[in-house]
Amino acid sequence: MAVEVILPRVDMDMATGRISKWHARDGERVSKGAALFEIETDKAAMEIDAPADGILRNILVAEGGTAPVGSAVAYIYAEGEAVTVPAAAPSPPAASAPVPAPAPAPARAAAGEATAGEIPRATPLARRLAREAGLSLADIEGTGPRGRVMAADVRSAGEAKPAPAAASPAPSGDSVQKLYSPGSFDVVPVDGMRRTIAARLTESKQTVPHFYLSVTCTIDRLKQSRERLNAAAPKGPDGTPAWKLSINDFIIKAMGLALQRVPAANVTWAGETVLQHRSSDVGVAVAVDGGLFTPVIRSVETKTLAAVSAEMKELAVKARARKLAPPEYQGGSAAISNLGMYGIEQFTAIINPPQATILAVGAAVERFVPVNGQPVLATQMICTLSCDHRAVDGAVGAELLRAFKSLIEEPLLMLA
Repeated sequence: MAVEVILPRVDMDMATGRISKWHARDGERVSKGAALFEIETDKAAMEIDAPADGILRNILVAEGGTAPVGSAVAYIYAEGEAVTVPAAAPSPPAASAPVPAPAPAPARAAAGEATAGEIPRATPLARRLAREAGLSLADIEGTGPRGRVMAADVRSAGEAKPAPAAASPAPSGDSVQKLYSPGSFDVVPVDGMRRTIAARLTESKQTVPHFYLSVTCTIDRLKQSRERLNAAAPKGPDGTPAWKLSINDFIIKAMGLALQRVPAANVTWAGETVLQHRSSDVGVAVAVDGGLFTPVIRSVETKTLAAVSAEMKELAVKARARKLAPPEYQGGSAAISNLGMYGIEQFTAIINPPQATILAVGAAVERFVPVNGQPVLATQMICTLSCDHRAVDGAVGAELLRAFKSLIEEPLLMLA
């Protein structure tokens, strides 16, 4: 009997996936465990292995096509087995490809409804979206496998729900283009990463009550400590130093320790509950062409500056190559966005749920400050903390920022 090749979920918020590459063609022999195709998400390109040995047939989603999570994208037949599933026409690049309709399931699954006392089948993201929109899953028809309610089903139901009178629809692409002279612009298609960034940040600003706290940190001692530590780094046989610390490495370490000092800030909002985290898992924004990733460094408080530096470099390389695995960018309670290298002196950042805080770090600037009535030249940077007011109150955010400042201004505390 033919084995279904299923489009798996490789990201928590993933409802559909785009197949960017097939490693085998229709009619070719494949081996169980060998790379069969690649899924392109907003974070990375993930290789998916063949689930069985046999002959690949009925590729239902061509390269560039998309399909819902859990649907069949091809079949693997035993040698000599008759083909029983009709092949679909190849889909054009970047367009949705045809997928087989879900097989008939028990009466509830076909309509996505639950019997008395039964919880409707739905993805975690669909449940969250339905809860936030005030929709009942029992009233939403699921289009996923066995009638499972998908995020797209909830969004469609939300669009069909009458909008508040004060709401104004977003302008369409055509209406925006009409505001400008023909030929005065180029139309750049929006890829999956940019769509996801737009959706997540819009949702964050609309649903997360942000407030902002700023502090000025003097980093002359930090710069001196960094120079001494880098100069003292042991060298390998080829003369390469064992580490080369950056100011950002100190910032990451300080944030991890500050979260331990102020555990009330090391939290995430989980709808009906607040999650109090034991370790400091800190995300760090990494800019890439067309967007950004936020890989997470786990248990920062337990790692040396050298270990934090090495891990950050490795994650940044993987992020720029779009090779991050979901465990490397999911979760975390806080994040850091550093635009100092661009000369930006101060800015505010948007929280990336479920994280409850994000620290925006500006450029280090030399300026004269009064010391005992005399002007003294100091190197300072402005750091602005964005907080989710549902989980972090103003006083707690202030305590976190004060703890961070004390560590940055006396970096030896990070080594204690």
